[in-house]
Amino acid sequence: MHRVYPLFIIFLILAVPLWSQNNTISTVDPLSFIGLRVDELVSRFGPPREVYASRGQEPWQDDVVFIYSDGEFYIYKERVWQAAVKSARGISVGDTKPAVILSLGEGVVDQGEYILFSLPSVGWPMMLRVNFNSAGRVSAIFVYRSDY
Repeated sequence: MHRVYPLFIIFLILAVPLWSQNNTISTVDPLSFIGLRVDELVSRFGPPREVYASRGQEPWQDDVVFIYSDGEFYIYKERVWQAAVKSARGISVGDTKPAVILSLGEGVVDQGEYILFSLPSVGWPMMLRVNFNSAGRVSAIFVYRSDY
């Protein structure tokens, strides 16, 4: 019995750092992602599952995108400027447009296939964009610096 207790302690010492490093993106406020440096992103969530280049219409619009199981991070130079998440501000992928508008309240700008909603600034202006599919359900959620 006394041998099990030290083994349990060793297990906890080894498992807790692994568990904390696997924080799911959906449990963190998406505003906290914007402005992260690449090293901070990787230390927070581990290495990405995939990485790809996203080409813009202008050379300065090119990004590197780090893909994780429940989010994507768009990096310009060395910092995250946009995050695509599965949920934010009480909205989740699959929700209906009327539910999203009701959830966000005043300040929603309806653009038809997507809505925009200004978020509190965190050193720079922030925006929430919610895209909808042809059935009127949320297909993507983006939090981003609106000055880019």
